[in-house]
Amino acid sequence: MNKNSLFIGILKETSFQENRVPLVPNAVALLCNNGHEIILESGAGKLSNFSDGEYSEAGAKIVYNTEDIFKANIILKIAPPTENEILYLKANHSLISMLQFGTQTEKFFLNLASKKVNALAFDFIKDKIGIYSIIQSMSEIAGSTSMLIAAEYLSNVKHGRGEMLGGITGIPPSNVVIIGAGTVGEFAARTAIGLGANVEIFDSALYKLRRLQNHLGSRLFTSILSPDTLARSLKNSDVAIGAMAPKNGISRCIVSEEMVSQMSAGSVIIDVNIDVGGCFETSEIRNHSDPTFIKYGVIHYCVPNIPSRVAHTASYAISNVITPILLNIGKAGGLAEFVWFDQGVRFGIYMYKGIITKKHISEQYKMPYKDIELLLASQKLDLS
Repeated sequence: MNKNSLFIGILKETSFQENRVPLVPNAVALLCNNGHEIILESGAGKLSNFSDGEYSEAGAKIVYNTEDIFKANIILKIAPPTENEILYLKANHSLISMLQFGTQTEKFFLNLASKKVNALAFDFIKDKIGIYSIIQSMSEIAGSTSMLIAAEYLSNVKHGRGEMLGGITGIPPSNVVIIGAGTVGEFAARTAIGLGANVEIFDSALYKLRRLQNHLGSRLFTSILSPDTLARSLKNSDVAIGAMAPKNGISRCIVSEEMVSQMSAGSVIIDVNIDVGGCFETSEIRNHSDPTFIKYGVIHYCVPNIPSRVAHTASYAISNVITPILLNIGKAGGLAEFVWFDQGVRFGIYMYKGIITKKHISEQYKMPYKDIELLLASQKLDLS
């Protein structure tokens, strides 16, 4: 291997019902063809319907011991590292994974900082125009899939009302209320409109509502969040989607228990934000094996990580973002070198050589913090 070759280790996910994999086989083939070495823990792609054989044919070496993955310099996974995985990390490692800040603890950051690693969060990576690339892709998937889930639970198949989401000639369309006019809300609206439903969208930001209408290219009911207006709409709704953008990784509760109690029996709530707190006061975390419960006659679907429900598609979406970044990291000679040149990836760094570089993490857990720009500037001065 030359100095610009990366040694990448892909861990098998152990987090509950995390079915995605960060690199698909054709991405592995591209990286290997560019001189990079990849080792993959056996079974890492199984839940996304990628076999060890496909990865092996693409050029990856399959290993059967988790510890062997940490021989690589770049550790790649979807979920944040577990306590056991952090034990294997060393100061020369660069960790690339989700952070999922809303689910983390002070112990997680203290343990990671003690290893003096560089840590890059999928959640924070921005593209050239300032969009959170992977969050955008996962939000598109979650928005579209949430409406397909709602359609299932309105049908007889899931013991619902036996209604078709949308409508046909001579039958009034379904009423869908979407709380949040971000990417999740937009793609939920696209799917609902495509199925023929009436859509009402609420958000606290007028510019988001205006932008969404422009993106959809059609006029539809939009409203600033007002408890009275929202309550009336929910009372007449067949489906309610909770998709308000979280603030610093934590969602806001928008819909009170009283509002839910006034909804019609058999209507469906999909709380996409349940993994960061949820939008509905009645929400309770469930999982893909036991996804729903009924309260006040309303079906609640409150499962974190909806994209894992369609893991094959979601894995391709993540891989499409990560692969070019890895190729560029290789050209630069490593992650620590590449962050000097790429602002979007630099924004994704939350720990640099064991030092917290995100102010909101520092404030939350009272940990030392240094701005990544200052750290890099001081490093340049040390080298000059």
